Parts: sequence; structure tokens; C-alpha cells
Amino acid sequence: MSASTLGQPVPQVNARSKVLGRALYAGDIKIAGMLHGKVLRSLHPHARIVRIDTTAARALPGVKAVLTGADAPNTPWGVHHKERYILAKEVVRFAGEEIAAVAAVSEEIARDALDLIHVEYEVLPAQLDPQEALAGRGPQVHADRRVAHDMAFHRGDVDAAFARAHLVLEADYSTHAQYPGYLEPMATVAAIDPMGRLEVWTSTQSAFLARARLAAALELPHSRVRLHQATTGGGFGGKMIEDANNLIAGLLALHTQRPVRLVNNRLEDFQACCSSVPEQITLKIGMDREGHIVAKEVRIVADCGAYAGLAPEVMHVSAMRSDNMHRIEHVRCHASLVYTHTPPHGAFRGFGGTQMQFALNSHLDTMANMLGLDPLEVHQCNAIRAGDVSVHGWKIGSTGLMECLAQATQAMHWADKRQAPQRPGSKKRGVGVAAAMHVSGNRTIGNWDGSTVGIKVNEDGRVLIHSSECDAGQGAMTMLSQVVAHELDIPLAHVHVVPPDTDMSPYCIGSLASRVTIVAGNAAIVAARHAKDALRNAAAHTLKVDVSDIELAQGFAMAASLPDKKLTYGELVRAHIWRHGGEGIHVQGSWDAETVMHDAQFYGNVAPAYSFAAQVVEVEVDTDTGQVKVLDSFVSDDCGKALNPLAVHGQSNGASAQAIGWTLYEQLQMEDGRIANGEFSDYTMPSADALPLLQSGIVESNDPNGPFGAKGASETAILPGAPAIANAVYHAVGVRIRDLPITPEKVLAALKEKQGAAHA
Repeated sequence: MSASTLGQPVPQVNARSKVLGRALYAGDIKIAGMLHGKVLRSLHPHARIVRIDTTAARALPGVKAVLTGADAPNTPWGVHHKERYILAKEVVRFAGEEIAAVAAVSEEIARDALDLIHVEYEVLPAQLDPQEALAGRGPQVHADRRVAHDMAFHRGDVDAAFARAHLVLEADYSTHAQYPGYLEPMATVAAIDPMGRLEVWTSTQSAFLARARLAAALELPHSRVRLHQATTGGGFGGKMIEDANNLIAGLLALHTQRPVRLVNNRLEDFQACCSSVPEQITLKIGMDREGHIVAKEVRIVADCGAYAGLAPEVMHVSAMRSDNMHRIEHVRCHASLVYTHTPPHGAFRGFGGTQMQFALNSHLDTMANMLGLDPLEVHQCNAIRAGDVSVHGWKIGSTGLMECLAQATQAMHWADKRQAPQRPGSKKRGVGVAAAMHVSGNRTIGNWDGSTVGIKVNEDGRVLIHSSECDAGQGAMTMLSQVVAHELDIPLAHVHVVPPDTDMSPYCIGSLASRVTIVAGNAAIVAARHAKDALRNAAAHTLKVDVSDIELAQGFAMAASLPDKKLTYGELVRAHIWRHGGEGIHVQGSWDAETVMHDAQFYGNVAPAYSFAAQVVEVEVDTDTGQVKVLDSFVSDDCGKALNPLAVHGQSNGASAQAIGWTLYEQLQMEDGRIANGEFSDYTMPSADALPLLQSGIVESNDPNGPFGAKGASETAILPGAPAIANAVYHAVGVRIRDLPITPEKVLAALKEKQGAAHA
């Protein structure tokens, strides 16, 4: 008997292999004759490479290759800006940039060889301040430009709307970089196969985008590169297409003609991985007396770092996505992404939404208090509704924003805690609320945001799924298994998802923009229904009845006219093969949303669905020490339909933990452009004792475009955490922190300033 698991809590299908230590991560892969790679990185944020002497390193026994920029292709790589080389040529632009690479018979020898490479630098002045760079002062990172990306848009009559507003508030906010903090650092094994092709096993969120980058940077045809996604130990945006690890491994393999393993240690990963984009945001909003937003103006100066990977797209999201969660008509924005001599910034979970949602939700809370309104009322009166078309042309097919706000505030007893008197003593309590939206899919890479899923029904009736949508721990394999098992009416255990392999898997974009559930889920439905058609046709041929007479149920095919005849899927497949002109049952299904790329003015319906979330937190602020502690938290996630509630809760609570870390604990400490705390012992991520018992709720808005009503549930829940905490701090002690992270020093300084103002 088979029973659908859709809507039921299901452990991830690959969880057992992970907890038993059987899963093969890239760093676990061993190939005969394998060498070990290490990378020499720049000590300086900006310098000219005068000379590199590799003589002693090459002479070290066990060393098989020492490569510099002179040994690497002259083709620069990047996402849209092709401006970075696999190994630096002539100039280094950030501390940590890759200068040389070694391959040796052991990791220890490779590490020793790095110490024998002598680099003579001409140290140059470094640009570390985005505002200075934007103003045209100080050294340039790239000779021909200071700004990596600049965008502006204007809808409606913003000035006239501000003029008629009852309240206008302008304030500055700043957000900082966050390291992804995944358990598995970047790792790659690259080898040359017997036919001379480059074969790569790597930790990635996008197999085909990674292959395309390898082919371009190494000057190879795409078909000469085969890429496997190894088991991936978390990504959070950091393992998309911005890290050079697999490029260097591929380069070493090509030069040595031997397999090469390159695994970052944690410090190397801090230096190499793109952290989230720091932004300085000036936000101006006008409201009427009831709290309706009548006008909004934004100015963003974002820090790109030395090279522009996905940072332009991240800033694009900061600039405009949050506009679409409200019913507004008049908006204006100017955003600039500026180069600095710091490690590159780029994709991170929430993809630019966290930065703007901190500013926006903090601003709304401030204005609500100024108007004498409950912040919850302001969120409710401005919330976009299903059926609306937003100010940027987004068609809202479903939204559970109002339900999320209700669920989170009720769970946290919002009204009672807002009015509760403060306790005596130095420890004060407060509650804060924030709301957010995110995309599910995003037609911005090109005019395609689709997916293809292949299904092979084996001779025993069990099913293989071929897809290159990557599972980085968020549950893509489980979701695909559930959908196909449901459609074919077979047990979940009878479905297996083959890991992405660019030689074998159909082309897919990968795990980004919360797109896998809605896009690949729909493609899986199409493929499964093609498989059912093939099974019905095989049954009709075998039973010699009309195909309309065939029913499929619980792994069997039956003919209504032959009630005593029942064939298993395995029997059908075998019969379909072992006949004249026979073949196996192997089908594909594709799905691409009917969305519209934005135009030159950034107007267009870019996603098939939009997800929403709301969060309420309770904090305790110690006015003696400035310490902020999150006592309780509830995040409500509108995921359309929870295909696997266990996975949704896991994603929501994990997102909350990352948001708390970004807000209160995590900060990359930079000293003269160098990362000073690139180890987990120094980079303070929240431990279990720093987190409350995280709570989450699910709102099912049943999106009309989603598979069984589902949409994304992996990113939205990270967005409201920071402003909810900031708003709760204000409610507790009456000070507004607009510069993240919220540290004890900042709280004490604000309290001191408040006290001084009161006595003035």
C-alpha cells in the first residue's frame, strides 16, 4: 500500500547517509594518484606583484606543480563583469586574493611549499571606504571605473506625495557583511578522465552554472567539462558561482594531468567566500495620519569589494523588492555599488532583502510610534493583497502576509506584552514585529526561469529522478521524491534522486532565488504525468485494451474491462522492453513560468509566486551592560503549501538563527582591509545557549502557480529577524539602533545619549 507523503512531516531522503557518515562530500573523494592543492593568497589589500620566485617551492620533494598568474589563462572570469583572473596577474586587489597554487603528493608538502614561494610586492594605497570611493576620492580599484553598478527608478509623483504626507521621516541605516557559516568549507576534486576531459566533483548550488564558469575561465568547450555536485554541506548563497576553488583545482589538474583535491581550511574559506553585501541606506518615507505609506525614497551605497560577482543583483534586490510588499504608488530610488579593496561580497540567504528589510521595518516602527499607532496596524494597513499588481508590476497570486502577522503576534501575546509594565532593575523587556517578502523563482538571469526533470521507471517498478537542481541541505531531493511518489502513487522509498551530473542530468539553473520547489516541483509533476501516460500505453498494449480503459493505482495498472488482470509497474516496464521495437520508460518534463522579465525601468512580473513572512521577538536588554538577549521568537512563513512541514520548520528556524547571529553576534573584523577574525573561534556565531527555543508557524496561502499550491520556504524567514530585534530593543529601553550589529557598546552609548538629552 502506498500513501502520499505530501503535507506530512518527512525526514530528508538523504539524511540517513549523512548521519551515518556515508555521504560523500567533495573533500571525501579519493582517486588513485590524487594530488593535494593549496593556494597562496595576498597579504595586502592592494599591491603590485613585482616578482614571484617559485624556485624553492618547485624543488621541494613531492611538489608536482607551482602555478602563478603567468601559467593561468588570460581570460578573466566573473558573473556579468569579467574582471577577475584565476590567479592574480600583476596586481592584487584584496587581502586573500589568489596569487599562486601548488599541487603536491600530500597536503602537508603543499602547505610547506607555499612557505617557500617568495613574492615581492609594491604595496599601494587601498580604498576601504565606499563613500570616499563614490565621491571620487582615494585610489581606484579598477582603472576605468569606481562604480560596479548604478541603478535608479522613479514611479509616480514622489515629491507631490511627500508634500501631502502628514508625517515625513528620513534616517540613515547601515548593515554589515555576514559570512555564510556553512559546516563544509569549499572543496573540489578535479581530474582528467581517460578521454582527456576535465571531470570535477565540487560543492555547489548550481551544477550547470559552475560548469559554464569552469569552461569559460579555463578556455575549454562546455562538453569537455563534466561536473558532479558532491554532497553539499550547506551553501546559503555562498556556493553559487563566485568562489575560485573549483577553478584553481581544475587548473592544477589540467597542468599536472593528475587528480587534484583542493579543500579550503576555515581561514581560507573566510578569505575566499563572498560574504553578504554591506549597505548604507538612507530611507525617507511619508505617511498619512492612519499610517498609510504615501511616498518612499531610498538611497543606497553598497560595498562591492574588489570584484563584482553577484553583488549587483544583490543590490538590485535591496533597491526594489521590499516596495512590492506594500500598496504604494510613489517610489524613488538611486543605488550605487562601489568597488573597494576588500574581499568580494555577494550572494547570501535572503539575497539583499535582509539589508533593506532592516531599514524599512525599523523605519515603519519608528513612524508608528511617532503617530501613536501600534506597529502591527501599520503593517496591516499597508500590506499588499492577493490579486494586486505591485508598484513594480509584480502580480501577487497569493499572499499570507496578513495571516503571518496575525499568527506571529497571537503566538507571542503581542498586545499583552506591548502594554506590560517594565520590571524593576536593570533588565528591561520589549517586543518587536517585522514583516518581509521574497521571490519564488526569478526571471532575471535570462528570459528563462524553468526546470527539466527526467524520470526513468526501472524494471522493478522503482523510479529514478534526474535533475540538476542542487540539494545543499534544504531538501530538494526530498521534495522531488515526494512529488513524483505522489503522482505515481508509489512509496517514497521507491524513488531515488540521482545527484546532479552535467553529463547525465537535464539543464537546470540550480538552488537560488527560492526557486526549486515551485519550478522543479512543477517540472516533476509534468514528468510524472508523462511517465503515467507511458505506463498506461504500455498496459494497454500488454492487456490489448484501449488506453482509456487503464487505471493506475498503488504501483499497479488495471483495466476496468478485465478486473482480474493487474500488472505491476515493473512488469509493464519489462514487457515494454522485451518486445519487437521495445524500449525502456524514460521521460522528461519541463516547466517555465509565464513571468515577464523587467524592462529598462525595472518593471515586470519576474516571479511565478511571492512568499511572505512575519516575526515577533521578545528581548531583554541589560541597561548596566548593554547586552541584548533574545528571550523568545516566533516566525510565521507563508510557503503556499507545506509539502513537508518538517523541512519548512527546519528552514524557518535555521533562518531565524542566522538572523539573530547577524543582528547581535556576527561581524567580520577588518584591520587595514584584512579579515582579522577568520576562524569560528573568533567569528562569533550564535551557539545553542545564545538562542531561545525557536518557534515557527506555517501559513498556507495555496499559490495558483505552485505545485499543489507550494512556493519557496528557505529564505523569506531570515528577512524580518534583524528589524524585529531592533524594534524590540526600542520597545524595551527607548533607543533606536540603526547601525548593525546591535552590540552592547552601541546600546550603552545610545542609552547615555538618551539620558543626556533628557537632562539637557
